[in-house]
Amino acid sequence: SYNIEMGPLGPRWKESPQPFNCSIEDPTKQTKFKGIKTYISYRVTPTHTGRPVYRRYKHFDWLYNRLLHKFTVISVPHLPEKQATGRFEEDFIEKRKRRLILWMNHMTSHPVLSQYEGFEHFLMCADDKQWKLGKRRAEKDEMVGGHFMLTLQIPNEHQDLQDVEERIDSFKSFAKKMDDSVMQLTHVASELVRKHHGGFRKEFQRLGNAFQSISQAFMLDPPHSSDTFNNAISH
Repeated sequence: SYNIEMGPLGPRWKESPQPFNCSIEDPTKQTKFKGIKTYISYRVTPTHTGRPVYRRYKHFDWLYNRLLHKFTVISVPHLPEKQATGRFEEDFIEKRKRRLILWMNHMTSHPVLSQYEGFEHFLMCADDKQWKLGKRRAEKDEMVGGHFMLTLQIPNEHQDLQDVEERIDSFKSFAKKMDDSVMQLTHVASELVRKHHGGFRKEFQRLGNAFQSISQAFMLDPPHSSDTFNNAISH
């Protein structure tokens, strides 16, 4: 079960009784089926056990989909995107590792997601046979979606009905405004990206050429007393 308590600003999730962190390290290229299949594995070590397990991206993806399926009322951040080519290039592997660390930090710090049994299984199971059993058990979980609400332990304090309705109406207004605003921001940002790849790019190139010209002028100055400034604008 998951607990809700009354905080100074209203209802909130009760903090996990056993907070922990989790490191993701040592991305290593592995093969299976006599080299036919190649993948990257990560060493995942939770602080509350200190015992490492090794996980592929597909294991993170499985956990992410379980979280989405079970906790429809909680925002679960996206995993770093998949990539068809260049999966084994050093830059891509390092970038994916950094993003997986950020994702994991969110999971371990969340009072509900961090206590999910499927997450515990992901962090602790080192045996292949037990992994498959726990995976099936998580996939057969019936307390998902709306049924998740049946697992909540709520505060015993009396709640004023009018106050609750006002809070719900206020949150509905906030959620709609936030959704509209994020869509607007995404649209504007996409437009800016398109312009920077198009017309803006040419304008910035013109600006860069102008600075380059000034740099070349300073290089004709015999004392070269402006070297520091010149190096900055010609960089």
